[in-house]
Amino acid sequence: MSEKQINPLPHRLKQARKAKGISQKQLGIQLGMEPGTASARMNHYEKGKHTPDYATLKAMADELGVPVAYFFCESESTAELLCFLEKMTEEEKADLVKQITGN
Repeated sequence: MSEKQINPLPHRLKQARKAKGISQKQLGIQLGMEPGTASARMNHYEKGKHTPDYATLKAMADELGVPVAYFFCESESTAELLCFLEKMTEEEKADLVKQITGN
């Protein structure tokens, strides 16, 4: 029997929000949620009770300054590397791929 897979999204969402220094309610409002329900909705996402659809996830990523894929990184180092990669130009990424692969 395989181990239960843990969804990294709730942890990553909370981590990115805290790094940005904003509350659940502030993030929800910035995403266009009703002020009265913004905190509760964001709390449900961070607790893993609900999963946002892609459009909401993309808006969250944009607001928090991380790529969407960040929310699905299982390791801290992968999440950190992904954020660095996202800041690189396409040319810089291509050069890095050449360095890594030796091509």
